[in-house]
Amino acid sequence: MAEVPTIRWGIVATGMISSWFVEDLVLDRPDAPVKHIIQAIGSSALEKGQSFVSKYCPNSTPTIYASYEEVYNDPSVDIIYIGTPHAFHKRNCLDAIAAGKPVLCEKSFTINAAEAKEVFKAAADRNVYVHEAMWLRHRPLVHNLRKLLFEKKIIGDVFRSYIDFGMEVDIPSLPSTSRYKDLALGAGSLLDIGLYSLTWAMLTLDAGMPGNSEKPKVQASQTHLHGVEVTSSILLEYPSTGRHGIALSTTMGPGHPNCFGRVSGTGGYVELEGVQPSHPVSFTVFRKDENGEIPVKGETFDFPRVGRGFIYEADNTALDVLAGRKENALVPWSETIRVMELMDEIRRQGGTVYPVDRV
Repeated sequence: MAEVPTIRWGIVATGMISSWFVEDLVLDRPDAPVKHIIQAIGSSALEKGQSFVSKYCPNSTPTIYASYEEVYNDPSVDIIYIGTPHAFHKRNCLDAIAAGKPVLCEKSFTINAAEAKEVFKAAADRNVYVHEAMWLRHRPLVHNLRKLLFEKKIIGDVFRSYIDFGMEVDIPSLPSTSRYKDLALGAGSLLDIGLYSLTWAMLTLDAGMPGNSEKPKVQASQTHLHGVEVTSSILLEYPSTGRHGIALSTTMGPGHPNCFGRVSGTGGYVELEGVQPSHPVSFTVFRKDENGEIPVKGETFDFPRVGRGFIYEADNTALDVLAGRKENALVPWSETIRVMELMDEIRRQGGTVYPVDRV
């Protein structure tokens, strides 16, 4: 068998999301299409980087840097993964692009659409690959669900989708510097978890391919606590089909523990299952009985996670870069901008303003 290609990652930031991503990169996967190597780690302090490596890279010896710039400029690094808070994404992306490095940047991609457009313009000017790390869009579960919904029409014509993401965060007790409380860091449920609800709604209502989908109308309401948005309720409407999406997010309390969403069609519905919209594991189809009345439980489609589920976006990103592509087909730049513009409008209607919005 031919040897699989190798990609060398530079990891920027050593927080929780970076640790999850790296845990997946180092998994032993005999069938992996790419060999992932953790080449370099960038942290705010060498000690933090060393602690990260000892815990999450036990079988490798990446170079540890006490700055992100050294990771961008390391000639041994093929691609940069950015796991910093939302507010730093624009600067981190621009610095990596200036160094000519391909980028996989965590979501929310930036604070607002203007920042996203600035990043993509820089990438286009330098002919550099950039990809928003919306891992849901790469999951086999999502691909199979969309095929059943829009090609097989397993529940007839889809007309509504309902998604809820709830988690409990004791915002009043947090320090003012917490990313959950500091508006300068993009605090609020929408950019952190509401993005998942919004993405799920769009994935289950958009029959078109990413980058070639209708932009829905949006109506939104938000609630704030101590100046921070803690609940968002979003109604999407697709003018051409009349389809509606209901996307909810809150940091005031948990959502349903097993079923986070439902997609309704003229012939039944599909329940989306998992502890949260960010961690789907299965979906179950309910189709109308022989009389065309009460939906009856049918097949459950299980998709056990491999690791934490980041491997699919990591593999696809690596294959893109190795093939010389500048965008990812599942999350093209236009799709990231479409979602960012929707979130801008949701915040406008809900009254959430970040400092960067005023610049």
